[in-house]
Amino acid sequence: MLRLRTLVIATSIALAACSQQSNEQAAQPAPASTAPAKASTAAAPSAEVSAVNPFFSPSTLPFQAPPFDKIKDGDYQPAFEEGMKQQLEEIQKIADNPEAPTFENTFVPMEKSGQLLSRAMHAFDAVSGANTNDALQKVQEDEAPKFAEHQDAIVMNDKLFKRISTIYDQRDSLKLDPESKRLVEVTYSNFVRGGAKLSDADKAKLKDLNKEESSLSTQFTNKLLAATKDGALVIDDKAKLDGLSDGDVAAAAEAAKSRKLDGKWVLPLQNTTQQPALQSLNDRPTREALFKASWNRSEKGDANDTRDLISRIAQIRAEQAKLLGFSSYAAWKLEDQMAKTPETALTFMDKLAPAATARAEREAKDIQDVIDQQKGGFKVEAWDWNHYSEQVRKAKYDLDESQIKPYFELDNVLQNGVFYAANQLYGLTFKERKDIPVWQPDVRVFEVFDKDGTSLALFYCDYFKRDNKNGGAWMSNLVDQSKLMGTKPVIFNVANFTKPAPGQPALLSFDDVITMFHEFGHGLHGIFADSQYPSLSGAATARDFVEFPSQFNEHWATDPKVFANYAKNYKTGEPMPAELVEKIKKAKTFNKGYDMTELVSAALLDMSWHSLSADAPKQDPDKFEADALAKAKINLSYVPPRYRSSYFQHIWGNGYAAGYYAYLWTEMLADDAFQGFVDKGGLTRENGDRFRAMILSRGNTEELSKLYKDWRGKDPSIEPMLLNRGLKEAPQKK
Repeated sequence: MLRLRTLVIATSIALAACSQQSNEQAAQPAPASTAPAKASTAAAPSAEVSAVNPFFSPSTLPFQAPPFDKIKDGDYQPAFEEGMKQQLEEIQKIADNPEAPTFENTFVPMEKSGQLLSRAMHAFDAVSGANTNDALQKVQEDEAPKFAEHQDAIVMNDKLFKRISTIYDQRDSLKLDPESKRLVEVTYSNFVRGGAKLSDADKAKLKDLNKEESSLSTQFTNKLLAATKDGALVIDDKAKLDGLSDGDVAAAAEAAKSRKLDGKWVLPLQNTTQQPALQSLNDRPTREALFKASWNRSEKGDANDTRDLISRIAQIRAEQAKLLGFSSYAAWKLEDQMAKTPETALTFMDKLAPAATARAEREAKDIQDVIDQQKGGFKVEAWDWNHYSEQVRKAKYDLDESQIKPYFELDNVLQNGVFYAANQLYGLTFKERKDIPVWQPDVRVFEVFDKDGTSLALFYCDYFKRDNKNGGAWMSNLVDQSKLMGTKPVIFNVANFTKPAPGQPALLSFDDVITMFHEFGHGLHGIFADSQYPSLSGAATARDFVEFPSQFNEHWATDPKVFANYAKNYKTGEPMPAELVEKIKKAKTFNKGYDMTELVSAALLDMSWHSLSADAPKQDPDKFEADALAKAKINLSYVPPRYRSSYFQHIWGNGYAAGYYAYLWTEMLADDAFQGFVDKGGLTRENGDRFRAMILSRGNTEELSKLYKDWRGKDPSIEPMLLNRGLKEAPQKK
């Protein structure tokens, strides 16, 4: 997942201070006037504040990386306040410029604005997501509505928008280079979609709604983090953990110890509905208890219950869309995506849902057969699926997860898998840096070198789960790449892998391995950034494009050459036996009906929430969820959505509202793209360099459908996705 800035997720403006991170290769020379940015001319803060707050001047560390060893929790809020003040002064100076509007005196200074705010926000985004505490959460809740107000003050500045509109209307006659013209078009669209053309009365209404949504979204994130921590299953009888490996039992004991629950065991919750331990636990009541702890984590009627929040957020979003002239929030948000309309996205998912559920039903029958053979005396439920599907996998493919894990030690997967694939495709090399300060001791930093040996970027990775870390896995930037600003990218990946007990190796499931490759795919989108303007750089693309590089990169986890380089026993160093590799290949599409059904159901649930009209009543989340899944005919009791409404962080807190379908859409792009690689020889530098030049380095500098078609030579096809995800049988060779 690509993570949006924590405090500004309710807005759509791509100003330099709050743009998503991204990469792109500038195809045209920069205008002569777009030299590296000079220091801000905004009023300076007091000397006393500037001297003690590390954000008030650019970092002196390599790549301007944040000085986390000097940053204190109390530094963020003053930097935010002063940063917003400075940016508004910079923006007003642009708006009040008496000279006729030009690209150089309007768009270039807009891109340069808000540097203090950007520095503080990037660092805060990393820490508040991966290592938060009460003080940082208080800052989030205090500042979220102020950030919404700040964004609106820029977007709804009439004088500024008049200058933007003038240049937009003249863009074809100004002889701008393609990237500069794209910046004009994207910025103009963002301002219009943000309310720049509304009447004063409607602007006031939209501002109030934006502030409220931003505040509630932040509250949701913080409540969910607390609910997930409190929802962890506490076990007081070791016998109930029967089936878990010794390492997993030790990790559960360590998790209990960290919570001062000595003599007990704790199974922390991950962000998804299903939990990893459900696969191994033999005791059915324990499995049920763990599943229900996950399913009900934020529906306990306590201070962390999120249902009222999401009902109100859905109402607000429908009202925002209506003010802007759209029938629904989904219609508003998809207008600038590849899909363009909710109907297109739904039609696409309609092609997947029947095949996915049909396959899931066949898989359920196989599971039920195992239960009946064992005289279980019960019908398969959601908490049984992973446990018995693993038994089916063993029976069908003679494949056991415990056989696989010893070959996937985390550091070996990173160095000899993820990094190795990047070297083979793009010529990258990596050197660990111990001298760069980090936000938590588990975080590692690597300097990334290009194929010619030049220093290209910094890459941080923070892989282990903590109670004060948001769930899931994501990528973002600490420093944006921009030729205009003279900055190189500083990228980070975050995940939630189980941290081993002291002295034990970090052994991964194959799903964890795929997650590492996925997030590093986002990382490459940032590392290869090569754009002039930060607002168009790297991953600052449409939601239904941004997951394409990450899902594409997943494919290299199973490439024979890459796999053989990292799938080695952590004790002996011996490669995975050929017969075990073959079993993994044969089991490639195992359980894909379940996987696809839980993903499609979550995407349809998201689209249902965001297709509500502004006059719809406030919804009861549980009833709404059940009705929506039933209407879509994807309500299989044993295949719950990957995320329930009440803990669907992607759509209520991370900027994927009306956009979760993007994971499916980009699976289509990724699988079609990988087929393009296969057709031209697979894992080669020639293929990698071309993909870097035409996709990974281009960011949002060109219309994305054209970008893809120019690289692939045709529009994407859904056929490779249907085959790769097991929803269609490959034609038999004659």
